[in-house]
Formats: sequence, structure tokens, C-alpha cells
Amino acid sequence: MPQPQNNATVSPPGAGRRVTVAVYASDPILRVGVVHQLRQRPEIALVDDSDADDAQVSLVTVDSVDDETAALLDRLRLNSDTRTGLVVGTFESGDALQRAIESGVTAVLRRAEADQDRLLRLVLAIANGEGVLPGDLLAKLLDHVGSLQRSALDPRAVSLSTLTSREAEMLRLVSEGLDTAEIARKTSYSERTVKNVLHEVITRLQLRNRTHAVGYALRNGLI
Repeated sequence: MPQPQNNATVSPPGAGRRVTVAVYASDPILRVGVVHQLRQRPEIALVDDSDADDAQVSLVTVDSVDDETAALLDRLRLNSDTRTGLVVGTFESGDALQRAIESGVTAVLRRAEADQDRLLRLVLAIANGEGVLPGDLLAKLLDHVGSLQRSALDPRAVSLSTLTSREAEMLRLVSEGLDTAEIARKTSYSERTVKNVLHEVITRLQLRNRTHAVGYALRNGLI
């Protein structure tokens, strides 16, 4: 799992104060690149591992949003002291983008565009409570959410895209009789994440409970 790195133009919050940043990356090369860019800026203070949970901004740099990245984002989301930004190589699907947003990411920057000035603007925007999403990614997200809504409203349009891979996995485990704690251990997510994911499925598909959700998924070949 990516680990925080030891130790822009929007104004930093608070005159004369530097924004504290914890950098997470999926490999050392990505980490070194981001840290090198940010370390040169006086507006930024990179924090040590021991202080990562107290950072104002958590900056996650990855190739793509896989299960390991999603688990990290979900963990960071639980920390009310930090806001999370994502520097990503590519989103393989609208589902991956939605997954990142649902996991608490408030700002996104493509790695190919992550020069020093853009990284700084991203960090300062996050610290100021602003959301940042490139226009084409916003359009992609809206198209994906619209597709999910249409599938939920039209039974004839039900397909595998109605459930994300994470949702399908958790429903399969529910169908096997596992409870929330067991699903959390099996998937390496927190119990809170498991509850949130299953609640989202039940709410989005307008179902009554977990049992109803499992039955719906089985009838429509989703699990």
C-alpha cells in the first residue's frame, strides 16, 4: 500500500501559514517526483510519517484506481483533519472515477499534467476546500452516473454495469451468509465502508434490505 513520504496560484489558507501535506504513492519513483516538486515551494510543508494523519492535505499519486488505492482512499476519508487529492495516470472507466469520488477525493490531476505549478495549485485548492476536476472527467462522471440511473429505472437495461466490482463482490459475500465484520476482513475494507457500499446499492436500486439486494442481483445475473 502507498505510504506517506517524509520529509501554486491560490493563496494558502491563513496569512504566512504553510499547507501541511502527506504524500502517498504507489511506488518510490512516483513519490520522489511529487516530493521533489513540492519541496521547492515555500507554501508547502511536507510532513513525516508520524504526522501524516494531521496533514491538511493527503496527496495520493497512482497509476490507476485499483482495489489497493480505493482501500487507502477509504481510510483517508475517515480522517476529518485531512482532505484528499488524487494525481492519477488514467481512469480505466467511469466506475473507477466514481469510486474515487465516493472515497472522498475532492480534487483530481492527471499525472501527465502534474508539473510544479499545477501540483501547487491543486494542493492549495484542496486546502481551501475547493473541488478540482478536469472538464472531460466531469463529463465522464456525469455520463457514468446517468447510465447507472437509467439502468436502475429500466429493468430491461440491467447489465453488469449496474454494480461496481466492489459492490458485486460484497453482495456475493452477503449471499454466502457473511456478516459485516466478516466481509470487512475478507475484503480488507473497514466495516464502515462495507456498510456504506451495501447501503448505496440498496438505495440506488430502491431495494428494501440486503436480502432483497442479493435476490435482485441473482435474478438479473449480476453476481
